[in-house]
Amino acid sequence: MKTKSELRGILFRHLDGIVTVPTAYSLYKKGVLEFILQQQNASLKELTEKFKANEGYLNVALRVLASQGWLVQNINNQNDEITFAVTDKSKEAFSLIPLYADVFNLMQFSEHFHPRKFEVEPFELLNKLYSKYKSNFGIAFSDDEKIRSIQKQVLYHIEGVLVGPTIVMLGMTGMFHKYFMETSFRPEEFHKNPECFKEILDFLSHLEWFTKKNDNYQFTETGLFYAKRAAAYGVTVSYIPTLRKMDELLFGNASILRNIGEHETELHVDREMNVWGSGGAHAEYFKIVDEIIIELFNRPVSEQPIGILDMGCGNGAFLEHIFDVIERQTSRGKMLDEHPLFLVGVDYNEAAIKVTRANLIKADIWAKVIWGDIGRPQLLADTLKEDYNIDLKELLNVRTFLDHNRIWETPKTRTPNRISTSSGAFAHRGQRISNAEVEDNLLEHLNKWSPFVEKFGLLLIELHTIAPELTADNLGRTAATAYDATHGFSDQYIVEIEVLHKIAAEAGLFSDERVFTKFPNSDLATVSVNLLKGK
Repeated sequence: MKTKSELRGILFRHLDGIVTVPTAYSLYKKGVLEFILQQQNASLKELTEKFKANEGYLNVALRVLASQGWLVQNINNQNDEITFAVTDKSKEAFSLIPLYADVFNLMQFSEHFHPRKFEVEPFELLNKLYSKYKSNFGIAFSDDEKIRSIQKQVLYHIEGVLVGPTIVMLGMTGMFHKYFMETSFRPEEFHKNPECFKEILDFLSHLEWFTKKNDNYQFTETGLFYAKRAAAYGVTVSYIPTLRKMDELLFGNASILRNIGEHETELHVDREMNVWGSGGAHAEYFKIVDEIIIELFNRPVSEQPIGILDMGCGNGAFLEHIFDVIERQTSRGKMLDEHPLFLVGVDYNEAAIKVTRANLIKADIWAKVIWGDIGRPQLLADTLKEDYNIDLKELLNVRTFLDHNRIWETPKTRTPNRISTSSGAFAHRGQRISNAEVEDNLLEHLNKWSPFVEKFGLLLIELHTIAPELTADNLGRTAATAYDATHGFSDQYIVEIEVLHKIAAEAGLFSDERVFTKFPNSDLATVSVNLLKGK
């Protein structure tokens, strides 16, 4: 059996594949990659004009390939020029991209079927692809180590598209319940179409996730490793609705997934799956938050906030968790009758507000749950004061993976001579946004919040990007490629940790060094925990 480190490396490569397959195949079909190969070097502007592309999303797409080591991104933030050049891997990698056709078509085909059920027609297509995969899609492995590594990289990408959605659906529908994980079982115990389901189990057995004996299947240690980490696939897979529209995003109507009314279902992401995947992945970060909460609410009551506001409360799970921590592990928890804890859940999504209210009532937790926009803290402050006599400044403000998903607003003022230090690729409805403009937008965003968080702080768990060359040098050790693609194509703005700290300081907010934590604790960090406060 492979080591846990090796298995984790395959998981990261699977995530790479889910986003790289549609991105690379769309660029290949249009001739973009062949052109770059011929020219050896091409500017983003030149490529945009030649292929009539949407510049912002084209920039995201090419940066994805740079993160896989197949291109080099050269970004000059001083004069806002971006070019992409070939690497010693480009020719071999681009020659293999036609192999992505089948799984790219599977992405398109699956749109017409239920996102939570295994139906016969997709099963049949999957089965054909399983057969191809078992013969390595016709790849004859080279004796040249560099070429062989590219061939394996491409096969892991294909495997990711086959495995990722499958493991997420199995996870969300109960396949990874202890009953199935600890005993052997037959396909008919789990699925009404056992013959079809058997094909999936046979493929996963080929990957050594199961052993099979007399039509009974049992998890292997490898299978248990992935079953316990099914949620790690959830967020990336939840963006397949965006990824399957890659042709249109790059070369057609960039707003194809955004033309919906205010109260209609999101088209660009499977939100239920996204929340499921996020919840499974966040436990490690919450441990750090718990330590901060415990320290704060063990202080003298006069030095404590009157409560906590969770912006983007989702289903209320984070608020419920925070309440439990305060009630059970702090001095404040012993005096809630004399000093009640004001909990406020805020969300932009009306459905999330209803779910949060229901969940907190069920948990017997008193809280106000209201509508709010992360980009309009003054409106939120006015609502809290007028309707509930709660002062926003007296609350600890917390949020998890939210600030990068703020609604884009063109900065009202620009910082003179700002030269961005970010390597990111940013867009809004297909239009490219310069990195300096993203930094100015972030500054205006934090300036709006600064007066309300100076006293008790803004507790952030936030997602980040890293330079594509760093990602390329560490394939199998980071999910950065998947984060960059899913967030870049859906108009979200993840910047490097250093950029967040720099812009926060410009807004008069500084990260408490006693609290600051990054995951992993290295240059590959893509998640940080910060308590931003005024000095």
